[in-house]
Amino acid sequence: MAQNPNLAALSAAGVSVWLDDLSRDRLRSGNLQELIDTRSVVGVTTNPSIFQAALSHGNAYDAQVSELAERGADVDATIRTVTTDDVREACDVLRPQWEASDGVDGRVSIEVDPRLAHDTDKTILQAIELWKIVDRPNLLIKIPATEAGVPAIASVLAEGISVNVTLIFSVERYRLVMDAYLQGLEKAKEAGHDLSKIHSVASFFVSRVDTEIDKRLEKIGSDEALALRGQAGVANARLAYAAYEEVFLGGDRFSALADAGARVQRPLWASTGVKNPDYSDTLYVTELVAPNTVNTMPEKTMDAVADHGVVTGDTITGTAAASQEVFDKLDAIGIDLRDVFLVLEDEGVDKFEKSWQELIDATQEQLNAAAK
Repeated sequence: MAQNPNLAALSAAGVSVWLDDLSRDRLRSGNLQELIDTRSVVGVTTNPSIFQAALSHGNAYDAQVSELAERGADVDATIRTVTTDDVREACDVLRPQWEASDGVDGRVSIEVDPRLAHDTDKTILQAIELWKIVDRPNLLIKIPATEAGVPAIASVLAEGISVNVTLIFSVERYRLVMDAYLQGLEKAKEAGHDLSKIHSVASFFVSRVDTEIDKRLEKIGSDEALALRGQAGVANARLAYAAYEEVFLGGDRFSALADAGARVQRPLWASTGVKNPDYSDTLYVTELVAPNTVNTMPEKTMDAVADHGVVTGDTITGTAAASQEVFDKLDAIGIDLRDVFLVLEDEGVDKFEKSWQELIDATQEQLNAAAK
């Protein structure tokens, strides 16, 4: 089967195409393999909302949940079993991409329980537990970049475990994440781990930044404010890439680790589904093209890129000054950027907690029904 030319061009420009979705139906129907064969997909990300949607629709999980109910499994054990089974199977499907890329791609992410987002020690323990349960070298453990999450990231990496850092909204927090990555690698090196086997991506959320800032610009309502709508998300990500270049392409601290086999922590563009219908539905893909990046897309966004995305090569390198101008204008007009990023992080954690609770409730209902 031939690859879609638009997504193939994106891949050729250095952007790894990952699917932001997973379900047992997608695995068993062969759809994931089809996306690998025709959409240049080389990775998969999951989150609590994705699992909640997967387990709440259809009956693909009914037999396994019934079997677990008969064994007396509680709701947490049931969720852990079905989600890690799906992720393990996806890891196996993507194993050829992992091997072909020397471990860079072919990755599948699973997130720690979002209720642990503000508990460093429990996050570390669950990350290690998930790593052992899935037991696949192409797994990534997702840990949120909360204040409690950042030290957990360093500790988990120090154990030789690969990490997908999620819920990054500000460049300021991203710098702390990169520092945690370097700290984790330094400790892993001391412990005798093979640094070349430790991988990480830093998931920078894009569309939600525009959603929150646009709302505030519309409240201000001036022509000057309204003219800035839809610019912050891309500008923020481009500034993050400039920070990545500074640390990983020119930094002495990483250079010493690279000599020992360490890999760069790639920026990953997340939340790339466009929420405002006034904007191009490929905005957060075609405007964020640069080497050594990942774009994780919902299938709807992937289809839009396949159909009409125009990939013109690198659209990030050299844009830092213009991107900073956008933020200077936002600041001058009265947008409290620090507050924006705090609100987005709190909302992100709350959203995943809510999805997880909905998943718990739905699974408990299935367990109860199976026990009758």
